[in-house]
Amino acid sequence: MRSVTPLLAVLRAAALVVLVVAVAACSRNGAGGTGVGNLGPGGGAPGSQQEFLVSVGDRVFFETDSSNLTPTAIATLDKQAAWLNQYRNYRILIEGHADERGTREYNIALGARRGSIVVNYLVSKGVDQRRITTKSFGKERPVAICNDISCWSQNRRAVTVVQ
Repeated sequence: MRSVTPLLAVLRAAALVVLVVAVAACSRNGAGGTGVGNLGPGGGAPGSQQEFLVSVGDRVFFETDSSNLTPTAIATLDKQAAWLNQYRNYRILIEGHADERGTREYNIALGARRGSIVVNYLVSKGVDQRRITTKSFGKERPVAICNDISCWSQNRRAVTVVQ
């Protein structure tokens, strides 16, 4: 049991450091102000990249071998379009991704189709196409790695990166 005690002490110290850093990060806003009274409903300043990420959502998911938008994806893209039409000073990058199954070439093409369908939807909702670029990563940048549907479903996505 003595060998467990130093490990617990290290884990507790690490947890304390993480907590202190998290509290410090939450106390600041993007403009270097006090962070009091200027936060949006999602925790970021209105019009900030953080607000987009937390309040709107930066990714939509796809079914296996599909680039069709699901009702959930459409709801997220509607929120993205509204935000982007309100805050027109941002450019965005749409990243298309696929799960690990299939060849590299197939997944690059699938990621490109997913990116294109997202761009087309946002443009149909009034977002200026000149503000949007796309890139397909195929299966090269997974967010979850395992040989199971729980990971594959997280990797079949398009991510909107606010720049």
